[in-house]
This record gives sequence, C-alpha cells and structure tokens, in this order.
Amino acid sequence: MTRDILALIQENVHTFSKGQKKIASFILDSYDKAAFMTASRLGRTVGVSESTVVRFAAELGYDGYPDMQRSLQKMIRNRLTSVQRIEVTNDRLGDQDLLSMVLQSDMEKIRMTLEELDRESFDRAVDAIVQARKIYIIGVRSAAAIAAFLHFYFTLIFDNVTLVSNGTAGEAFESLLRVGAGDVVVGVSFPRYSSQAVQAVKFARDRGATTVAITDSEASPLAEISHCTLKARSDMASFVDSLVAPLSLVNALLVAVSRRKNDELSRTLSTLEAIWDEYGVYEKAQD
Repeated sequence: MTRDILALIQENVHTFSKGQKKIASFILDSYDKAAFMTASRLGRTVGVSESTVVRFAAELGYDGYPDMQRSLQKMIRNRLTSVQRIEVTNDRLGDQDLLSMVLQSDMEKIRMTLEELDRESFDRAVDAIVQARKIYIIGVRSAAAIAAFLHFYFTLIFDNVTLVSNGTAGEAFESLLRVGAGDVVVGVSFPRYSSQAVQAVKFARDRGATTVAITDSEASPLAEISHCTLKARSDMASFVDSLVAPLSLVNALLVAVSRRKNDELSRTLSTLEAIWDEYGVYEKAQD
C-alpha cells in the first residue's frame, strides 16, 4: 500500500528520539521532497546527523536508508487512492483549523515552486511555444481545468491551438493525428498521473513534436518523455487535488508568451473589444 510509510511514521512517532521526530515531521510535511534526498542531505536539512537518519530508517523496519527512500519514491509515483487521501488528510489535520491549514499549504507550495523552478526550462518552453507551427494542450481528469485555462488564453494569442481534453484514448490520438516536427505539445498531469495523458504525450514525442511537461517532479512519467519540464508543487486536500501552484505557473507562462507576442495580441484584443462591445458580451458593474 502506498500509505505504508506515512502510517508507520504516524504510528511510531511516540517512540522516536528528538532527532528522529525532526526527520518524521519533515517527511510528513514534505515527503515529495524527502523522497529524492540522500541520507546526509536529509540530515542537514532537519539538523541531525546522517547516522540518525540511517537509524530512523531501521527503526521503521527498512533494510537501510535506500530501502526507505525507494518506498517514499514509490509512494510519490503512485500517490494515494482517494480513500487513503482522506485518511492521511484527517491524520495531518488533527484539531487544526482546516481553512488556515489548506490556504497556508497552498501558499507554501507556491513558494517552493518559485524556489525550485528551472528557469532555463521555462525559457526554452516559452521559445518553443512562440515558434510552434501548431500547439496542442493535453490535460485530463482534474488537470483538464488547468489545460482549459491555458487553452482559453492561448487562443487569444495564437490561431493554431488544439485542446486535447477529457475523452477516450482513441479520441486523444485522433486529435494528435497530424502532430509532428515543428509542433509543441504541452502535457499537464499531477498525481495520480493519467496514463491517457502520458500515452498521448509519448505519441507526440515519437512523431517529432517538442514536448513540454507541466507536472510536479522529475519522477513524474511526463518528465521522462518531455524536452522541457516545468515543475510546480501539488498537494492533496482530502481527495481534492490542490493545483494552486500549477495554476500560478501557468499564469507566468501565459504572461511570458504574451509579452513575446505583444503587438499581435494588442491587435487581436482591440478587435475583440469592439465585438464584445457591439454584442454586449459583458455586463457592466453597477455604480
């Protein structure tokens, strides 16, 4: 079960030494980050020795730190079922104020995203999108909301955008039938990763398209098949996917692309404003 390591820590926390409790607290709060740290780095991060980290893994019943790390990484890749998400969230919440915890967690994920984002990958993604012959955006399940948001604004900037959203796997491949060199495919997926999105992005890459992943970590299956990976921290609020940081990243991507297409976008928006005015598309706020 993917919940095992979190459950082990929570069940045994009362037996830990002071140093081990620091490790436990960090893993429970930042398991996606801890999963890819060496024992020495994890120790430095929480202020304990490497040997304390190794003993912590043994205390949990693992055959050393690498064994515990593999367990963490497996959990990250597969994440939790919806029922397990509710259980873990209830454990994490305890008697804390739900509203404050969720909003504070979202703010922290934005902060971490800003600190960890690869600026070179971001710039390469912007270059590829601006120069693309055609742009495809893929996002299904909860990621469909992010994909639709990106598509809405891209259609104001470009005239060559296709949204490949919720539907059957066959429909996704049909939408990508003519994809090839010179095209850019933006795939959006967060745990639990959609196999449909991963397969569609792989299909596009195999046919020569430049692939851009908007996902949560290098362990994401999208990252493995993408030329540019834009990482944004996600989290779970019960069974709900928290996608605040990914949406903020998409906002930054939209602003960066729009600045590169500034003159064309200004002309497009001037035309649209006249049409919206003529047909009363928007209601004016009451004074």
